[in-house]
Amino acid sequence: MTRSTRLFIVLGLALALVGGAAYAAVQVTRDRVDEAIPQVDLFGPSEEPSPSPSPSASPTPPAGADIKGPLNMLILGRDTREEQKGSPAHGDVVMILHIDKDLTGAYLTSLPRDLVVDIPAFAPSRFRGERSKLTHALTYGARVPGNGSKWNIAQGFQLLAKTVSKYTGIARFDAGAVISFGGYVRLINAIGGVDIYVDQKVVSIHRRPDGVHRATCGGCAHGYSGPRMTYNVGTRHMNGWMALDYARQRYITGSDYARQRHQRQLMKAMLTKVLSGDLLTDPTKLDEVLGALGETFTFDGRGRKPSEFAYALRNIRPANLTLVGLPGSGVYSGGAYRGERLDPVQATYFTALRADKLDAWTKSHPKLVNLR
Repeated sequence: MTRSTRLFIVLGLALALVGGAAYAAVQVTRDRVDEAIPQVDLFGPSEEPSPSPSPSASPTPPAGADIKGPLNMLILGRDTREEQKGSPAHGDVVMILHIDKDLTGAYLTSLPRDLVVDIPAFAPSRFRGERSKLTHALTYGARVPGNGSKWNIAQGFQLLAKTVSKYTGIARFDAGAVISFGGYVRLINAIGGVDIYVDQKVVSIHRRPDGVHRATCGGCAHGYSGPRMTYNVGTRHMNGWMALDYARQRYITGSDYARQRHQRQLMKAMLTKVLSGDLLTDPTKLDEVLGALGETFTFDGRGRKPSEFAYALRNIRPANLTLVGLPGSGVYSGGAYRGERLDPVQATYFTALRADKLDAWTKSHPKLVNLR
């Protein structure tokens, strides 16, 4: 089994659809991947028709060979445990992956969950529009009229995508994925854990050193009590709960901007791990990974399957995945916190993204590139 076959089986769309070297997957493997990853309509009716595949050549090229760059993909991470407690749907992590025209370079950046944005009106949920936090776009869009306890995540993604498009100027996303944090734990364990360089001391508010959730406490800091898991600076091998716990913490130096950086680092660490060894020579391990994928991701390729994107992006490797952190600060009104705003440099980033010139942009803004 080739490196790229391992990659798209394990990550599918997990790492925003990046591929590996020397693709040579067999048809049965492609079918299993496409069956494992739930595919739903995340974007809703499109005002622009999807491009038609190019006429088949002889011999027939691999599925996905006609996908052309540049591409933009929207990735949403959500904490399903909150919803299990009866809370509304929230967009906890929002990432944008840009693939260059040659389909060889990728750029991953984040938008703060509390970014203050203009959320447009949305008829399916009877939402009238509002200036609010980005995380609320999913909430407002996911509402099901007449049923206050039901949340339609795919419908909410539609409004989130419209909101992000309005903010960034990205007219159309070529694919989208919803990541379940709970499924992430199982997926990371299935690939044998990941190695992450802890770039600052992180003390968890959620977990004890033994991995057990800390006890809830009404009068305690952040609502929890008891001993706390600590991640000290240096390279550390993490299993599923550790990696997710580390990437969730925002009550740390750098607050949510540090958390965004750690989430991007986790994505790259997973990609690096998958390409570092023979993970899937065991059929039992393959079934475990495929099962984890099914619990972790929901994908919309605008009519194209996960395996097609995996083939199209087969030349992207960890060294070609650039992590970008856009700086920002809090917004206050009358002394009360209202959310976050990104520094003006964000406008130049998205201008470069739309023009497919992020290679030049990152070279001129080296301090905003996460080295590891």
